[in-house]
Amino acid sequence: MIKGNGWRFCWILLSAVSAGLSAGSAVGAPQEWLNAKECGASGSRYETTASTEAGSRRIKVADAGDFQVGQGVMVSKANIRYLPTRLWGAGEIYRNSKPVTNSVEVRGYDGTQGSWVVYVLDVAPSPKPAFRWTGDLGRTWRPEQPVTHDWQPLEGGVEVRLNPRDWESGYVIAIGARDQLISRIEKIEGNVLTLSDPANRTVSDAVVRHNDTAALQAAVDRALKEKRNLFVPIGHYRLAHSIRVSNPAAITIEGASAVDTVLDISEGAGPCIQLLEGIEATVRNFRMTGFMGFEDRDMAGHMRTRGSIGIWGFGLKHCCAVNIANTERVLVENCHASRMSGECFVAGGRSRGAVKPGRSHTKKITYLRCSVTDSARNAFNDVMCGIENTDVLNCRVVDVGGCSWEGASRFVTFSGNYVRNSGTVAIGNLGPANRDDTYPSLGAGQTIVADNVFESGVCYGGCAVRSARGATQVIVRNNIFINFGSSAVEVGGGSYGNAYPSANTTITGNIFDMTAVGQKSVARTAILVAADDTVVADNQIYVRGTNDAAVTGIRLREPAVNALIHDNLLRNCGTGIESVAARTVVKACVDAATFDAGNGVVPLGWQPHLYRGWTLSWFRGGKPAGSSEIESFEPLASRFKLKQPGDIKKGDLFEIRSDAANWNIHDNMIAGCLKPIAFDSQGSATSFLKGNLISRDGAAGVTQAVQIVRGQFRSSGNQLNGFEGEQ
Repeated sequence: MIKGNGWRFCWILLSAVSAGLSAGSAVGAPQEWLNAKECGASGSRYETTASTEAGSRRIKVADAGDFQVGQGVMVSKANIRYLPTRLWGAGEIYRNSKPVTNSVEVRGYDGTQGSWVVYVLDVAPSPKPAFRWTGDLGRTWRPEQPVTHDWQPLEGGVEVRLNPRDWESGYVIAIGARDQLISRIEKIEGNVLTLSDPANRTVSDAVVRHNDTAALQAAVDRALKEKRNLFVPIGHYRLAHSIRVSNPAAITIEGASAVDTVLDISEGAGPCIQLLEGIEATVRNFRMTGFMGFEDRDMAGHMRTRGSIGIWGFGLKHCCAVNIANTERVLVENCHASRMSGECFVAGGRSRGAVKPGRSHTKKITYLRCSVTDSARNAFNDVMCGIENTDVLNCRVVDVGGCSWEGASRFVTFSGNYVRNSGTVAIGNLGPANRDDTYPSLGAGQTIVADNVFESGVCYGGCAVRSARGATQVIVRNNIFINFGSSAVEVGGGSYGNAYPSANTTITGNIFDMTAVGQKSVARTAILVAADDTVVADNQIYVRGTNDAAVTGIRLREPAVNALIHDNLLRNCGTGIESVAARTVVKACVDAATFDAGNGVVPLGWQPHLYRGWTLSWFRGGKPAGSSEIESFEPLASRFKLKQPGDIKKGDLFEIRSDAANWNIHDNMIAGCLKPIAFDSQGSATSFLKGNLISRDGAAGVTQAVQIVRGQFRSSGNQLNGFEGEQ
């Protein structure tokens, strides 16, 4: 037993141990840690105006302030320079840019369009090549002008010359210009700084700021070499480019405060911190800020160019918080990012099936108690299917112009997060560019979305949670959707090209409050099922107050098979449960019995024998035009072959029907909906509606509980209340 002052001694001892365990505590870093100040990091946000002279390394500042010899600086307006020109041609999405060689020349930027401007020239395929151009990442486009092979003016003094090449094939060109001088202080004499590099412009209103990039990089390199952790004190650390953490064995990089230890890349480019290869890294307690906020999300997004595909604004003017490439184990904790143009916390890299001896791949990433706010593009992102075991836990995502999460990776948990006015939690999205040979045996997109709160709606992507294009083994459970003005959960069945369809999804225990608050009510669906092998059970879907005609509770879309819908409570929706059929267009006719399908919402699959023996129903001019039996399907070409030739025309629409859809819709409670049950699809002998309780519950003008517009559905044992001729 401890007596007297023993309790006081234990309390002091525990407090000291606790302080020693946290590098971010008031006592600062433990002695064995390296302090970034030892490597010259200033952490100062001081800035001053200056005059520069072209060709001179000496600049005159209004006040030298806290600048010191040896420190890095960035000087605005003092150094016109051009970033490497990039060139894309028509081809596969996300394909790397092509070599420019001497095809494009640029000159003349005068700095009037800002410190960093990107011009995009869009050359449409044509026998007479011409280009339109934009200086604001596609927000506005200037009129088309012919390619002359001579100097042609844009704006801000910039002229371009497109030298002879096959411009008629179609191309996109990106030209970047900056006016920033990145240098180091060699001497201070009063209010004159001598830099290691000369300015190339004479200006009287330059701004000189600290640049801690080199100092922080030196600190990271030293910490890695000495096998020490790195402590970054409170301060404002401006970055010109990324801090690279290369091949760490085990390192923690920790700020003193997630509020007051700031990594600022608003005058730079790239990730604040980049983890490359290695075994283990922890990044903790930082605030990170960039240069493109939520209001600029259109400029960060996909550019609808005519000369190429897969061009994104954030790829041309990029900043983000943390980028991970093949580091095996990563923890990012209590880091808070804003105003990032690109995918804020992002990982990419090789798969376990492509790892050579001595190389690493990412096996575990945890984002814990982080936030992304006021940013133009995605919050969290895994871009390759080979990344494994990513957890996004207890994070906050608000006002984000891209996906809240987008993952082509495996074994993901998105849990305990709060999301408002941000984009979709996008699961899968596996196209040809981001899958590998391990996919057929391991799959990808395995994801648990659980215990989150989604408020208000989404600004990008159309719904809050979507599994699509290759996502398999997905669980969406115990989430709350509050005052939700957008669609909520979609199990996407559509595919494009040779993308995989999604399947094997459970949606259970969620509460969907679809009440539109403070905004116009728009058409939206709580749960859409368009992929095979889906269970929807024990969910609540409702609108507070009077029913809302714009809300659909559960929508089932053919040709999805194996759908089990049971024990859901739906109240005050416009439509309770409905079925629809997906239609896809004939893209090209090969012969009278063979055609290629266009991209669409029909899952075009991957298995060679998919759809063999199924029925294809034709539509022309909006009306049924007969049916055909499918002989075979070639997934790589999206090519159907019919058993019998027919009158197939490019542009014809078709639906696909299974003779055994295996839909079982049972024991649901539907009350107060304007259309409780509405089926308008093909159905099958195994499409059942049974044991449901359907109540009019005061809904005005509702006389029919079950509407079957067309299709084969078997109904039995349903209890109807308040309808004419109820059973």
